[in-house]
Amino acid sequence: MIHSLKAVGAALALLLGGPPLAIAAQPSPAVAAKSQDGQRDFDWEIGEWTTRLSRLQHPLTGSNAWVEYEGVTVVRPVLDGSANLVELKVKGAAGRIEGLSLRLYDPDAQQWSLNFAGGGVLTRPVYGQFKEGRGVFYGQDTLGGRAILVRFIISDVTANAARFEQAFSDDGGINWEVNWIAVDTRR
Repeated sequence: MIHSLKAVGAALALLLGGPPLAIAAQPSPAVAAKSQDGQRDFDWEIGEWTTRLSRLQHPLTGSNAWVEYEGVTVVRPVLDGSANLVELKVKGAAGRIEGLSLRLYDPDAQQWSLNFAGGGVLTRPVYGQFKEGRGVFYGQDTLGGRAILVRFIISDVTANAARFEQAFSDDGGINWEVNWIAVDTRR
C-alpha cells in the first residue's frame, strides 16, 4: 500500500509521463491564513454543515445512475487540532448514508490522512495536502475484487461553503470516474 501523496504522485507521473494533476485554484481566505505546515488546513470546516450529496450507484461499471441525498455534516476538532472528526448523516430516495471520517495530520510528512468508515467498513485512507486553497488526496483501495486508485478533492472552499469530490481509476490514474460529489454550506 502506498502511504504518501509523494509516492502516489510519483507513481502516477511515471504512468502518465508527467504530473498527475495540474492544480490551479484560488486560495480561500480561510486556507491562505493557515500556518505553512498544514496542521490547520481544516480549521475552516469546524462546525455544522448542510450537505447535498450525489453518489454514483455503481462506480466503474459504465453506469450513469446517480442518487441524491441531503443531510448534515458535523466537524469537530480533536487532539488539539492535529486531527478532526467528521460525522455525515444524509438521506434520500435510495436510503441513508451515515459515515465517520477521522482526519489525521502527520507533521513529518506535512500531509493529512483521511480515513472513512461507513456501513460497518473502514476504507483505506487517502493521503494529501492543501495547496493554493485546494486539497488533493490519493490512495489505493479495491472495488469488486480489483485494485483501484482513489482521488479525493476539496475545492471551492470559503468560510460558508465547500465542494468534496471523489473519483476512482482502474487504469493506474489515466482515467478518473467521479462517483461522489458533496456540496456543504454552513448552517
